[in-house]
Amino acid sequence: MRRATRVVVAAVAVGALLAGCADPGGTDGDLVDDWAAPPPAGPFTPAAGVCQAADFTDVVTLAEYQPVDCAAPHRVETVHVGAFPAERVAPPAAGSAELRGAFADCDTRATGYVGDDWRAGRLRLAVALPSGAGWAAGARWYRCDLSEVSTVEAAATVVTRTGSLRDALRAPSPLRLGCQQTRSGRGGGVQTLLPVDCGTRHDAEFVGVWQAPDRPYPTRDADWAPLYAGCRSVLGRYVGVPDDADLRFRSGVVVRPPGAGRWRVGDRGVRCYLWLSDRTVTGSLKGAGTAGLPVRTR
Repeated sequence: MRRATRVVVAAVAVGALLAGCADPGGTDGDLVDDWAAPPPAGPFTPAAGVCQAADFTDVVTLAEYQPVDCAAPHRVETVHVGAFPAERVAPPAAGSAELRGAFADCDTRATGYVGDDWRAGRLRLAVALPSGAGWAAGARWYRCDLSEVSTVEAAATVVTRTGSLRDALRAPSPLRLGCQQTRSGRGGGVQTLLPVDCGTRHDAEFVGVWQAPDRPYPTRDADWAPLYAGCRSVLGRYVGVPDDADLRFRSGVVVRPPGAGRWRVGDRGVRCYLWLSDRTVTGSLKGAGTAGLPVRTR
């Protein structure tokens, strides 16, 4: 009797195994022919919203691509990755319309990423491209990279930081440009601007950014006149005084355009500062009006 029972159990087990191998309803029994084929291998494309341990380089190879979590020490943050037309044969040259277009896109993306014009902070925007080998393999991306810098004056160095720059200028921040103390150079003009707390005595203040039109980089005195006029208008709006002929008698203005190389790739943002050559103040002059910035009588 026990032997007969064992035979029945074995038969049931074999039947279960055979049932498991039977065709499920609605299939053809071939377990591999309905899987989608894997996509073909494509060229390397960097990710956006990540940070890089390596310094910025304007040509990126796969070996130099070192993404890290933005909570870790890093020197570059990629805020966007765009693309040139796939049919483009050669990489865009410096000064080309394509590269200026890429910078304009990065400019807009970076401003949205940090919450204000990135030039209102101690930040530098750069555009990175694929290496020659990457371009030959089909890469057509451009990478929009932001870095914190020690100063927006000359001889700036990149800062190793922790934490993302996302929304960094949407609220008060140590990155944001504000009150300044000038240092004079030969001839009495402003040579450098040093950030100071607005509660201490100072003679200058960042007032905003003027976007210069698409024209050659200023090299002659006459070329600089539009930059000063543009920054005076920015100054007037910031303080809340009329943008008229008296404005030049209320305050001096310091203009800080991008360098000639950055101008060539499309950066037209000019940092503007008010400059009180005859006095110092405590506190910000934002919205101070004519009482805070009266017409000078001498």
